[in-house]
Amino acid sequence: MTDEEFSISRRDALAGILGLGALAATGSAAWAQKATGLPSQLVWSAYDVGGAAYNQAVAMGGALKEGAGVDLRVLPGKNDVSRTLPLRQGKAGFASTGVGSYMTQEGVLDFGTKAWGPQPIRVLLAANGQQNQGVAAAADSGIKSLADLKGRRVAWVVGGPSLNNPLGAMLAFAGLTWDDVEKVEFGGFGSAWEGMINDQVDACFGTTTTGPAYQAEASPRGVLWLPVPHDDAEGWKRLKEKAPYFIPQHGTEGATMSKEHPHEGATYPYPVLITYEKQDEDTVYALTRALVELFPKYKDSVSGINGWALEHQRFDWSVPFHNGAVRYFKELDMWTDEREAHNASLLQRQDVLQKAWQEIMDQNPSDADFPEAWLRVRAQRLQEAGMEVVYEPAA
Repeated sequence: MTDEEFSISRRDALAGILGLGALAATGSAAWAQKATGLPSQLVWSAYDVGGAAYNQAVAMGGALKEGAGVDLRVLPGKNDVSRTLPLRQGKAGFASTGVGSYMTQEGVLDFGTKAWGPQPIRVLLAANGQQNQGVAAAADSGIKSLADLKGRRVAWVVGGPSLNNPLGAMLAFAGLTWDDVEKVEFGGFGSAWEGMINDQVDACFGTTTTGPAYQAEASPRGVLWLPVPHDDAEGWKRLKEKAPYFIPQHGTEGATMSKEHPHEGATYPYPVLITYEKQDEDTVYALTRALVELFPKYKDSVSGINGWALEHQRFDWSVPFHNGAVRYFKELDMWTDEREAHNASLLQRQDVLQKAWQEIMDQNPSDADFPEAWLRVRAQRLQEAGMEVVYEPAA
């Protein structure tokens, strides 16, 4: 990673300061008048009750209510499909999700079925804080490293590729696969963590700031975040082949962690607030602006929420921004030519995926043959376009 990728430009920082200063000068009443582009009620889906994404959504909803008179209804979802389905059906306008947004865009894993396929989703904002995403092991299990997971009980969340895929990538870091561990299935993120606390499983995946991690820390078993050593070049190569969205980070926020006791691990934007391409541009613009300018009202309210700050936004990730969000960033003079080019490349990738999906649907393979047939067509079209495949077909 270059210094540019890890640091915000002076212009971006100044834009954030000016935006927050404008809020302080105008006050909440004036802001509420500016926010007329927002409906009186918003609905977005999130992770299970008690998870970091859910807690942060509730806190942000409180700020929207106080500062803009908007009621936010948060729909908890146990897995990526249950979080994305209300968005697709129009029952929710937005989803506070995680790396599942990447799988949704790519049309892979649980989204690689005839019922789904690649979805034209867009980002508004994302949290890029000091928390890490990684594998937590029960402290009393004797597991100290990712390699120690061999033969141990590891949580698999049914319908949860945003948890299972990165955990699989962590296994790959240590030269392991899911076949090398005892896979224990759970119906949701929260139940997986409860399973570890209750000694039904030895390890599970999550963000270091999630509520269940603190519960595990306080439980008799305790919790330990397994390190992902940054000097292990081969391990990182294997990890990023499975999960290119990871970046190395010394995390300082979360259960058992602090600035004095950082976790040498990995992270990616989490939570990520997404919507569909078709979502009204003015509404997206207004919500993006509201969440940025009302940030002082929800900062420090729950663990990990400060990652939503304007100065922490990353514009070099794997899912494109919505035009409404782009309009707001342009107003702040944050949308550079480089960022426009990167976003355009992501939009082009989605276009390739959509055309590949139409091709496989026209071929109409049997349900049994469909997953592998789709991966083959997907890989072929991405390769022809000079793009990374990431999720390779079996043969």
